[in-house]
Amino acid sequence: MAVITVEARADDEYEVLVTDAGPATTHAVTLSPGAIDRLAPGVAAEALIEASFRFLLDREPKESILGRFDLEVIGRYFPDYAGRIGDYL
Repeated sequence: MAVITVEARADDEYEVLVTDAGPATTHAVTLSPGAIDRLAPGVAAEALIEASFRFLLDREPKESILGRFDLEVIGRYFPDYAGRIGDYL
C-alpha cells in the first residue's frame, strides 16, 4: 500500500510524495478553496488531496499520475471522480 504525504507549499499549492515498494514520485498540486467547496465541503485541503491520490492509485500506477496539475483536472480523466471522492474521505 502506498504512503501519501501532502505538504502545503504556498497558497493553494501542495507537494505530494507517493512512496511504495518502488521509487517515490513527487507531484505539485494546486487546489483552490472553491474547489474544496465543490468537491468536499468542510474537508481540509490535505485530506482531500490524499483521498484524491488514493482514488487515482486505484486506477493507475503512481508513475502515470501527472507531475503537476490542478486537482479538479482529475474529473476530466475520470468522470466518476466528483461522485466517488467521498468514498475515499
